[in-house]
Amino acid sequence: MTDAPPLSEQLAAAAQVLHAVQQGRSLTDALPKVAPELRPGVQALVYHALRHWGEARVLTRLLAERPPKPVVAALLGLALTMLPEDDTSAAAHYAPHTVVDQAVRAAERLRGAAGAGGFLNACLRRYLREQSTLLGEARQDAEARWNHPFWWVQRLRRDHPQHWQALLQANQQAAPMVLRVNRRHQTRDAYLARLHAAGFEAQALGPDGVVLARAVPVERLPGWGWGDVSVQDGAAQLAAPLLLQGAGLSAGARVLDACAAPGGKTAHLLESADLDVWALDVDPQRGERIRENLGRLGLQAHVLAADAADTDRWWDGEPFDAILLDAPCTASGIVRRHPDVRWLRRPEDVAQLAQQQLRLLDALWPVLRPGGRLLYCTCSVFRAEGESQMAAFQQRHPAARRLPAPGHLLPGQSVPVAQGDTAMNDNLACGLDGFYYALWEKPAA
Repeated sequence: MTDAPPLSEQLAAAAQVLHAVQQGRSLTDALPKVAPELRPGVQALVYHALRHWGEARVLTRLLAERPPKPVVAALLGLALTMLPEDDTSAAAHYAPHTVVDQAVRAAERLRGAAGAGGFLNACLRRYLREQSTLLGEARQDAEARWNHPFWWVQRLRRDHPQHWQALLQANQQAAPMVLRVNRRHQTRDAYLARLHAAGFEAQALGPDGVVLARAVPVERLPGWGWGDVSVQDGAAQLAAPLLLQGAGLSAGARVLDACAAPGGKTAHLLESADLDVWALDVDPQRGERIRENLGRLGLQAHVLAADAADTDRWWDGEPFDAILLDAPCTASGIVRRHPDVRWLRRPEDVAQLAQQQLRLLDALWPVLRPGGRLLYCTCSVFRAEGESQMAAFQQRHPAARRLPAPGHLLPGQSVPVAQGDTAMNDNLACGLDGFYYALWEKPAA
């Protein structure tokens, strides 16, 4: 059994990751560059810090007379998030004096932080002396109070006036690990029994889902290597049944999964019915991930690297019986899983992504056969990427028939919140990621 790396080493690496996020890089890109032996501890530190980053940024401004170098600010902010107001907090893994000492030592390891030890020591010790006063002043700022950018808070207040505070609070919680059982291999209840027999606490979630009490490495899951199960949030598991149930598709029906990577919804479609599925993604490397995921599950699809909106380059002219458009979006509904998203996005991103969604919708509608269905979804809670987008689509395509679908699914809400809600199991809708679903039927010729 090897000893855990020194906290100072983990802090230095975590500060580098946080600095990368401040420069616009995602955790998906930055974390794999951390040494493997450091990565678990660094990820835990970074996730915790980003969930309290608004408060940390405001406190840094209050403590520092002049803005420190960005990487030093990242280390200071990280250390501040490790000094909770209530020392019985679950985040208080280390005594305050340990955090201060190890942060100062981390500065010695951190490139670009030479000579910053004294500055860090002074700021952190002042914070411990004046914690209540400084926190009270910081929390007058909305970014510190809610730990989201101010523009994000404003948009949620406008989009969801009855639920915006619950949404912000839900984003502060770690998301559960949710699995999708491969129904071609066994039933959900049979797999749940296997989990219990193996000592895992878990409960059913929807027709194919299982939620674990504690996250575990996927390699420990029974049957993972045989394709018995995949990781997929319950909200994303709604896509396949929404598109297929009641559609009356025959075996071999042509179904398009546009913007398909990493292939979770593609796989769920193929697990649910015998279909001829086309899976598109504009990024060839992401397309390889689709192939890898399908291969583990023993499934096959036509995987193409293509811009779904550029139909002249990939469409063979034969209409699709059904289309799933999981459109690019701000990912504002999955902040529980990706706490960097709120700090990476900018206000102008919402309008730019809404334009991409419009382009995809109008390009794909003509390749759907008359009488076919198109399911539009985003992992966003912003109405510009959901209900507002669909209202505009209806104006452009007045003959399109809207079918029942959940609309906006909001984290922390027990039932879907939107016009035309379907009668869905409350347990399924509780604790899901934020998503949006709208289902359209093309008029028959």
